[in-house]
Amino acid sequence: MTRTRLRVLPIPSSEPPVIDADEAHRRWPAPSADYVQDALAVDFGHDDDETWFDRRPTRTLDLPDPELFTARISQAIVEVLAGTRPAPQVVRWTSADVYAVLARRSLVAARRGVAAGRSPVVRRVRVCQPADGVIEASAVVFHPDRVRAMALRLIGLDGRWVVTALQVG
Repeated sequence: MTRTRLRVLPIPSSEPPVIDADEAHRRWPAPSADYVQDALAVDFGHDDDETWFDRRPTRTLDLPDPELFTARISQAIVEVLAGTRPAPQVVRWTSADVYAVLARRSLVAARRGVAAGRSPVVRRVRVCQPADGVIEASAVVFHPDRVRAMALRLIGLDGRWVVTALQVG
């Protein structure tokens, strides 16, 4: 078995080179016309940066069919409230306030336990559009033991419908 000898090398210098006074005050040539700086083109001229990064409204024509989407999100919300669907599955389509209420009620339903039998079903959805990109809807929900009503307000933000208000009766 042969052993190799380790060589000890000096640590390379990591300090910047010293620049003499003549070089420090010398004018550098102007960049040529074909020079392109490697940086993102960002406009810093906005006065209110908070609104610059907020969610952007979206027109109804650029969004999915409101009636079909309302029926699907209503069913998902009802399943979250019954404890048969995890609340994070609807976080993308709900505002922070609505999601907080859904998550809290989902935890209560999970502690209570999922009842054996049929889960609630959304049977009918009515949709009206008071303004472009705004939907107000009502849904009829059949539970195994009763019928409930649900009201929703959806706003088009960032290319998707977002539930901003929810009332379950």
